[in-house]
Amino acid sequence: MKSLVDNARSFTTHVAERAEEFRALEAGQRPEVLFITCSDSRVVPSLITGARPGELFELRTAGNIVPEYRSDHPTGETATIEYAVRVLGVRDVIVCGHSHCGAVSALVRDDDLSGVPAVQGWLERAASQPETTTPDAPDLAEAVQRHAVAQLERLHTHPCIAERIAEGTLSVHAWYYEVHTGAVKEYGPGDAWFRPL
Repeated sequence: MKSLVDNARSFTTHVAERAEEFRALEAGQRPEVLFITCSDSRVVPSLITGARPGELFELRTAGNIVPEYRSDHPTGETATIEYAVRVLGVRDVIVCGHSHCGAVSALVRDDDLSGVPAVQGWLERAASQPETTTPDAPDLAEAVQRHAVAQLERLHTHPCIAERIAEGTLSVHAWYYEVHTGAVKEYGPGDAWFRPL
């Protein structure tokens, strides 16, 4: 914690050195991308993409889960997606899964999550168990990639997403990030699987 506090205290010096860049943020934000990823501390969207402040609008959830749209039961995730698309006018949405994902691993292994009932409820309500081509010994990387594609498909249940895609003003993407190598792969519907960016 001390290093974080020390950095926060010295951050104003860094801001002063880049005063013009930070002063521009005062006028508002205009991100072009909504980046949906896991809450995992090893996944840092701005580090992966090199984005500067104001360039990414982020939504982080356990397991990078996108809940299905329900107008009778709005969620914080739904509100974030709607705001990014309808108010901020992002042009792209990226759903990024990652290697060594605890949420997907728990789904694949059918872990007993009774000790963490909120996590259990979130995973049960918001995701199905990702299928793999080797069900007897599931490949976690494949499961995470299939899970990311499933979340991408869930985005289409959100009216704001479906409308913008139909207009041709929004693109959606699924990425897979390897935390131990830094490699990023993208799902290509034409290829029907993930390939290096």
